[in-house]
Amino acid sequence: MNHRMTALTLSALAAAAVTLPSAARSARDYISIVGSSTVYPFATVVAERFGKSTKFKTPKIESTGSGGGFKLFCAGVGINTPDITNASRRIKASEIERCAKNGIKDVVEVKIGYDGIVLANAKAGPAFTLSRREIFLALARKVPDQAGGERLVANPYRSWHEVNPALPPEKIAVLGPPPTSGTRDAFAELAMEGGCKTYPWIKAIKKQDKKRYKSICHAIREDGAYIEAGENDNLIVQKLEADPEAVGIFGFSFLDQNADKIKGARVEGVAPSFERIADGGYPLSRPLFFYVKKAHVGRIPGMKAYLAEFANEHAWGDDGYLADKGMIPMPREERKRVLRTVKSLSPMNPAAS
Repeated sequence: MNHRMTALTLSALAAAAVTLPSAARSARDYISIVGSSTVYPFATVVAERFGKSTKFKTPKIESTGSGGGFKLFCAGVGINTPDITNASRRIKASEIERCAKNGIKDVVEVKIGYDGIVLANAKAGPAFTLSRREIFLALARKVPDQAGGERLVANPYRSWHEVNPALPPEKIAVLGPPPTSGTRDAFAELAMEGGCKTYPWIKAIKKQDKKRYKSICHAIREDGAYIEAGENDNLIVQKLEADPEAVGIFGFSFLDQNADKIKGARVEGVAPSFERIADGGYPLSRPLFFYVKKAHVGRIPGMKAYLAEFANEHAWGDDGYLADKGMIPMPREERKRVLRTVKSLSPMNPAAS
């Protein structure tokens, strides 16, 4: 997938841009941001520094999940809609279309760095080393029949030990994000599908029927082994402390910030770490973004200044304060490319999504 910025617009999807009324300047004097719970702590620290170091008010940020953020962001143009939405996945074609139908012509995509998805449990719990196939077998709605053959059955596994005798005997109890979360989307793609396609006969289905392939590989079981824990990753950490048998799914930054309480599982033998996510060695890594409604720039006070604060070496650089918060910086050349887009406010190309 191409995550690079382009200078093309969404004009093919919208007949004309809708601009903010002049009353917007006095009606709302702060930046409104929604979106990913993973990006939320990074956006929050940027917003706080921005509020203290400039004449503008501190932006108001709401953690809605990536999907929920895009829904709010794409509702239209005007002071009653967000200016920016954070995302732990790239915007979908269907979301671009929704934006366009509601008069949002130009959307600026800003890639900010990388994150890893981790499976973690309490320090007092067992140590896990998992393959992507084992993750798929533990959490998929349907799995290959243990008796062999190319047949799927309802997931029969109740304990990790049943998935693989070498795994701990604890029951499968995984606290994870809801469908609106970008973390859930990325987990389904990187972990679930990553394990699912290790079965050649399932991988072959993709060429014949992509919809069926996705329904097999991305569908998570609904029999109680996977518990939707909402968008509040801090709450998941608290629940893991209370239940040492449970495993949680969230972004690496939350593991990094709570390393005194929880520990991460190795995936394909690789422990989640800043260095291994940065060099691509950790299998469950992903890019992070935010999206800007260009029609609001110049109308809502401080938007250019906020973008400049985020896309600054002292924030997103190798030694920036966002790295201290657990975000993995992009390579220097990639940061330079993104910075050019931030300065020019070049809208993204919908065909690249």
